[in-house]
Amino acid sequence: MTDFHSLLIGRRTAHRFSAKPVDSSYVTRALQAANQAPCHKHTHPWTFYSIGQETRKKLVPAVTELAAAKSLNKKSDNAEEDLKRAIGKVMTPPVLFAVTSKLSPEDAFREKEDYAASVCALHNMVLSLWGDGVAAKWSTSALTRHPETYSALGIDANVEEIIGFVKAGYAERLPKVEKPSTDATTRFLP
Repeated sequence: MTDFHSLLIGRRTAHRFSAKPVDSSYVTRALQAANQAPCHKHTHPWTFYSIGQETRKKLVPAVTELAAAKSLNKKSDNAEEDLKRAIGKVMTPPVLFAVTSKLSPEDAFREKEDYAASVCALHNMVLSLWGDGVAAKWSTSALTRHPETYSALGIDANVEEIIGFVKAGYAERLPKVEKPSTDATTRFLP
């Protein structure tokens, strides 16, 4: 269990990945780990959409629109560079998944529980990849909410919600992060 604990406390989010491909067995194992996530009432509300290069190209118009709006809002002098960087975030990660959670418009509590379970599944995936030396990033950018994203991925927004993209690969570098102490995040009540 010490190794597992080290894995948990050592995991970091990578923002840039090398072009080195990720072994498909690592991805398969990560998907198996995701499916072992706890979920209330055994609803298994998550779906993992593996996004290949052809489908990624279908996301570029939405990425372009969002990058232009972002550059305009921040009055960027480097709109072209901003666009290139935004497209790269979708096109270059060796592994890219969209992760969804089922919607339950008639039952807000069920939907909340299902979202929590889907996040657990996503995190299981990320931890499994990390255990195999593959870094990941969970992205909840505006692209996850853009109607063209749903269309490009063939996802019915009335049935499931994109809760994020998982980008994975071998990290170019990992950030040093200071996490709060357990004293700062824990309250012991009598």
